[in-house]
Amino acid sequence: MKVCMKVNSSWFAWCLLVVVLTFSGLCAAQTQGGESENSRWFTVDAINSGLGEPPEEANRVTPRESIRSFLELTDQEEYEAAAHMLNLSEFAVDEQPEQGRELARQLAEIFQRGEWLSVSDLPGREDAVIEDSSGQNPRVGEARRNIEVSSMQANGETYDIRLGRYRVGDQEPVWLIMPISVSYIPVLYEQYGPSMLEGYIPERFQASFGLLRIWEWIAIPLFLLVVGMVGWGVHHLIGLMSKWLPSGVSSIFASQIGMPAALIAMSLVTQGLLDYVVSFSAVATTTFRVLLISILAWGAGTIALRLVDTIMLRMTRRLVGEIDDTKPRDERRLLTSLYALRRIIILITVTGVSIYILGQIQLFESLGLSILASASVLAVLVGVAGQAVLGNILSSFQLSFAKPIRIGDLVVFEGQWCYVEGIFYTFIRLRSWDERRLIVPVTYFTSKPFDNLSVKSTKMYRTLELTLHLSADIGLLRDKFLEVAKEENSVIEHHKLLCYVTAQTGTAQTVTCYLMTSDPLAGWTAEMNVRERLLAYIRDNYPEWWPRDIVVISHNDIARGEQGTRSSGTGSSEKNSSEENSPEVDNP
Repeated sequence: MKVCMKVNSSWFAWCLLVVVLTFSGLCAAQTQGGESENSRWFTVDAINSGLGEPPEEANRVTPRESIRSFLELTDQEEYEAAAHMLNLSEFAVDEQPEQGRELARQLAEIFQRGEWLSVSDLPGREDAVIEDSSGQNPRVGEARRNIEVSSMQANGETYDIRLGRYRVGDQEPVWLIMPISVSYIPVLYEQYGPSMLEGYIPERFQASFGLLRIWEWIAIPLFLLVVGMVGWGVHHLIGLMSKWLPSGVSSIFASQIGMPAALIAMSLVTQGLLDYVVSFSAVATTTFRVLLISILAWGAGTIALRLVDTIMLRMTRRLVGEIDDTKPRDERRLLTSLYALRRIIILITVTGVSIYILGQIQLFESLGLSILASASVLAVLVGVAGQAVLGNILSSFQLSFAKPIRIGDLVVFEGQWCYVEGIFYTFIRLRSWDERRLIVPVTYFTSKPFDNLSVKSTKMYRTLELTLHLSADIGLLRDKFLEVAKEENSVIEHHKLLCYVTAQTGTAQTVTCYLMTSDPLAGWTAEMNVRERLLAYIRDNYPEWWPRDIVVISHNDIARGEQGTRSSGTGSSEKNSSEENSPEVDNP
């Protein structure tokens, strides 16, 4: 009996579990179906009951038509009709007409003076489905029930104006400015609304003429003139400061920052005037904003680079001095490292400024350059367009870190003696011995062989050759060479002074002298001095050592066979007579 009761209880529990699971599945399916349907719009009981029926001009079917209708109605100052584009559910029914009219007027001013709004970029479909022909957006084909129209800054905070899709019962859904965005309108109007100065402008100048209002066409040139005068004054003031400062690094720095400082002052004054004095339309404001950000970033970056250059100049003068190979190798290595550090700072500054400008002006979003959003396409474009520039930049970093040459090294490049005066991003500046400057692309320089006469030590062997008669006394000449060479200051390691006969002909011999010098250019001067003094010594004391040609004039030429054709007696007599009368002539 008990066993039967247990079996019946277990079957009852299993049946109850199946019923519960089935009911839960049906509920979940119904819930999911409701969420899927509601994801296309917001279901509400009523929309702007206090405004009455919307006019025919109020097209709210798509996001694009909703904003376009709002702008057209507000441009005609029909703010009551434009209020139908706002979701005024946060206001009481009796407050909606008055609040809607005022908020519509304020939002129209915000759109006109705030961010440049492109209606064509808004979705033109009723469901605002995401369309992307490039296939880069992972949400392509997804329907939306709210979208962003504009994003603006006010008091350091970001406020979004968004459209939402609302449906009442079985009626067609409509797109309205969402209640949270409607609550932002007073804050944004305080930031972007008309300035106090505009209160004194007559009504006839308030009308629109093209993209701007009539008074703006008059005010903008005057505005630019005032800003230009401010920039000229700052530039002139800094120029006077550079003359007042004592000559040196500070005056050099002041003379180099006049233009960027003037541009920074102009951008700051312009921003102040736009914030507190005058407010232009969105087209002019957006243009000014892009220019101000670019100018401000460029000016700050330029002043930072000028500061780095000034610090490097001070360190160069203090630690290295004149750029040549007479300085110790460690100091020239330090100067080369400083130049490499300068290029790194420039690269970081340019990259940071570019990222800042693009982030502030939102270039990709404003212009809609979707092709540039692809990193692969951008890499190909940069690689193809800037291949030569990038190659030079990478080569310059290679030279700076590997240091096959250093600032101040003496090199022989394509047959010319030059000092390495600077290693820059794309070129190397060489100073020739006659004070010319050779500008050589980095990749071209690294692809050619060159002699670095300063790579380990600046000392160098010099040789001079003298061609003398066979009768010259080499011992005397060697002693004189040692005496003269030891008197030269740039000749070092006297134990390596050598003087030998290195070649000989039938009438002359070549004497070569070797001397070790402290550096190549000083060695060239020492070689010239030693040669001049040895030549003067030979000229004044042993002129017979000069090489000369010996010519023998004789009628008895064995090669001609004249001796064999004559009689023995007569021939012998003529031979002796001929030999006695044949002089030996020395032609020096």
